[in-house]
This record gives sequence, C-alpha cells and structure tokens, in this order.
Amino acid sequence: MYKKTLLLFITCFLVFTKAHAATVDTVLTHSAAMHKDIKAVVIKPADYSQAKKFPVLYLLHGFSGNYSDWILKVPSITKLADQYQVIIVCADGNFAGWYYDSPFNKESQYETYVGAELVNYIDKHYATIADRSGRAITGLSMGGHGAMFIAFKHQDIFGAVGSMSGVVDIRPFSDSFGIEKVLGKYSEHPEIWEKNSVINMIYLLKPNSLAITFDCGYDDFLYKVNTAFHDELLMRKIPHDFTIRPGAHTWEYWGNSITFQMVFFSHYFSKVNKV
Repeated sequence: MYKKTLLLFITCFLVFTKAHAATVDTVLTHSAAMHKDIKAVVIKPADYSQAKKFPVLYLLHGFSGNYSDWILKVPSITKLADQYQVIIVCADGNFAGWYYDSPFNKESQYETYVGAELVNYIDKHYATIADRSGRAITGLSMGGHGAMFIAFKHQDIFGAVGSMSGVVDIRPFSDSFGIEKVLGKYSEHPEIWEKNSVINMIYLLKPNSLAITFDCGYDDFLYKVNTAFHDELLMRKIPHDFTIRPGAHTWEYWGNSITFQMVFFSHYFSKVNKV
C-alpha cells in the first residue's frame, strides 16, 4: 500500500512539474534581407496563454556560437522565464556575424534580422507586448556588443538593453574574431569601425531613453573596455547600472550574470507596463 501511494505521489508530482514548466521551442524564422531561414529558440513561461501579453527578452550568443548556446549551456534560463513571466528568445547571429548589416557581405545582415525581422516574427506568432516597453535585449561577448549596438540604433524597438562581458569597443580587436570579414579591414575602413563601435555611439542616447545594464568580470580580457564604456556614459550623464564581479570570460560567469540582469529587466517591464 505504501509503495503504491508513493508511486502515485511521484507520478502526480512529475505530471504537475511537467505541466508547470517553461516550454522550449525551436522555431524556423525567415530573413528576407539574407534570403534564408534561421533557427531561434523561444522559451515560454509555464502559464503562457494567448489571453495575456508577455514581455520579451532577446538573448544573444557570442563569437563562434549559435541560437542554441544559451539553452544548452545555461538551461536554468527556463526557470527565469517562469519566475519573471517573460518570453525569452535566443537569436542567431552567425558564427561571426557581429549583429551588423555588413556593407561588404549581403549574406550577413544580422542587424536587420535581429532588430526587425525576428522581432516581427515573434510578435506575429506569440502573445507579446508588441512595443518597446515590452522588449529588452542582452547578450554575452559578441552578443553584448550586438545588444547594445542594436538597441542604441533602434530605440523605437527596444526599451531596455544589457551586456555581459560585451565587446563594447571593437577597435582593439581589429585582427581578431572575424570582425574584418564583416566591416572590412580597420586599416582600409577606419571610419566604418569608428562609427560602428558601441563606445562611439553614446551620442545616440538621451538620459533615460534606454534602461541600460551591463557587467564584466574583473579577470575578463574585456574588463578595460567595459570600464571605459562606463566612464564615457558617466561623463555624458547617461543613467545606467554597471557591475564588476569576480570572474572571467566563461559560461559560469554568464550563467550567474543573466540572473541579475533578469531582475533589472523585470523591474523595467513592471515599471513601464505597470504590472
């Protein structure tokens, strides 16, 4: 009798847990700009329904990664979707797309894809708050750069932005990470590099035009460019949250970082949507 009762309890628990867990979908989106289909991961909170509108966090991967990196390396992000009632979209920025619209490669138009085409797809197929007040974007490393770059240029689309160990100044890495394949060589096209480096794009901001949070590990090779970015924002009196923590350029660091950034984004969503 005891064994039967225990088995029934375990079965009910597993059914309840499965029924109240976030749903992870892999969807096939289309980019008209690049004439190809691109996969994305969409995480819906457990109580997702069409009767309610949900905010969306777009989460970007780093150099050499893809759309599946976050869910494979940090599967606990599904719990964040549940806890904060947010749809999480893990976008693809190609191996080294850098989330730019390349002036030299028509097959690398990832600013348009992430900043417009993917957003339109998600708003069409899911119950979203289809407004900047319901959208945030963040990412790690190359994705941290991409999030800032896209949000700075598309403040009508995104209301909040973050970066984890972001390449917020691409200029020190002119011979690294395939950036030259997207923007051309720095020695030949310095004006393109200067114009498209996030640290040089702060002029696009007004105080509080974007809710901004970013962080970097003290032992990260990108620590100095992130502190310089912080100083520049301070000088221009742009409100933002900046955090330095122990850690390096690792998934352990980013898995921890996203939990703190989700608190920031949840606060933003609640404030602007009066949830």
